[in-house]
Amino acid sequence: MIRILIADDEPLVRAGLRTVLTSDSDLEIVAESQDGRDALTEVERLRPDVVLLDIRMPGMDGLTAAEAIRARHPAVRVLIITTFDEDRYIARALESGVHGFLLKSGDPFELIGSIKAAMNGGTVLAPPVAHRIVGLLHGRTLRERLAARTAAEVLTVREREVLTLLGAGLSNAEIARSLHLAEGTVKIHVSAVLSKLGLNNRVQAAVFAYRSGLAD
Repeated sequence: MIRILIADDEPLVRAGLRTVLTSDSDLEIVAESQDGRDALTEVERLRPDVVLLDIRMPGMDGLTAAEAIRARHPAVRVLIITTFDEDRYIARALESGVHGFLLKSGDPFELIGSIKAAMNGGTVLAPPVAHRIVGLLHGRTLRERLAARTAAEVLTVREREVLTLLGAGLSNAEIARSLHLAEGTVKIHVSAVLSKLGLNNRVQAAVFAYRSGLAD
């Protein structure tokens, strides 16, 4: 029997999860919580096999609760189940060592298979989440690329185009021809890119372009 704790602040969501999970005789819901702090207390008291955590909850958010549970009770399988699939949430969840990141918009009965896969040592990801991770990682850490992408948001569209071509190793003249700009205009854009990103030279700009995923 797999013992499960559900933590979600929406009663209808908890009811829906309860209906799905209790349809399988291998699963037992041992407790339900409305916030992360209470979920952590219940984990301490009941030591469930699996904890299902929403992200945004009062008291303590699900990601903070996940980090605490993984640190204190590494044998407990933690699965995030949420409507929020932002990169920063995915990055933090996976770095805390959760065993799954699932979306409430997915097939509810696939959750049963995900729980059993996590119990067998697997890490389960909703297909949209897995797709984003593959694109974001691509040989770099998720947090590193996310930080670079966030930093690149200060650039204009044209400056990003110039940065992308810097990452490809093009000279100012080659960038000018590619973007149909005057070479002097390209120099201005390059200077703006370096200044806004706090970079010292074109080499650092090229490295940044790869790190942010603008150049591959």
